[in-house]
Amino acid sequence: MVRIFATSAVIGLAALLVGIWVFTGFRTSDDLFASCRNSVVAGGAGQIGGPFTLVNSKGKTVTDKDVLTEPSLVYFGYTFCPDVCPFDLSRNAEAIDVLDENGYSVTPVFISIDPARDTPEVVGDFAFNLHERMIGLTGSAEQVKAASQAYKTFYKAHPAEDEYYLVDHTTFSYLVLPEYGFVEFFRRDLSPEDMAAKIECFLDKM
Repeated sequence: MVRIFATSAVIGLAALLVGIWVFTGFRTSDDLFASCRNSVVAGGAGQIGGPFTLVNSKGKTVTDKDVLTEPSLVYFGYTFCPDVCPFDLSRNAEAIDVLDENGYSVTPVFISIDPARDTPEVVGDFAFNLHERMIGLTGSAEQVKAASQAYKTFYKAHPAEDEYYLVDHTTFSYLVLPEYGFVEFFRRDLSPEDMAAKIECFLDKM
C-alpha cells in the first residue's frame, strides 16, 4: 500500500514539472475557443498533439487519422497501473456518458506507455472494461515514444525486478477535435460533470 501511494506522489510531481513549461501563456483574440479554455499552451495549442502511428486492440496498425475521427478524450497510461490510471479513466468514462446523455458524442482513447506488457489484446480488454467505446492503443517502444513526445507527456518505468514494475507518467487528459487538433487538457481532480461541461463548451464552438 505504501508503494502505491508513493508512486501516485511521484506521478503528480512529474505532471507538475511537465506542466510548468507546457501550460502557460496568454489568450489571443483570434482563438475560437478562448472563452472555454482554463489554460493556454505557450506558443499555442498547436504545440501539443500531432500525427501518430500505433496498434489497436486487433493488432492493426492505425494512425491518428484512423482513430481521432470525432472529438476525442485522450489519456496516456498503462494497464498495470495500480490506482491512478483506473481512477482517471473511470472519470473519463463517466464524463463520456454524461456527454452522451446531453447529445454529444466523444470517443475515449487510452494510449499505453508500457508496450512491453500491454499487448493489443491486453489493452483492448482493459479499455473495453472501462467503457464499451474506449479505444485502446499500444505499439512498439518507438511508436509509443513518438506519440508521447507529440503530446508532450512524460513516462519512466521503474527497474523491472518482476512483471509488476511501476511506470511514472503524466496524468492529464487531452481533448482533441478532428479539425482543430489538441484544444485543452484536464487535470485529474476534475469531476466527470465538470469535465463534461467544459468539453461541451468546446463542442458548441465548432
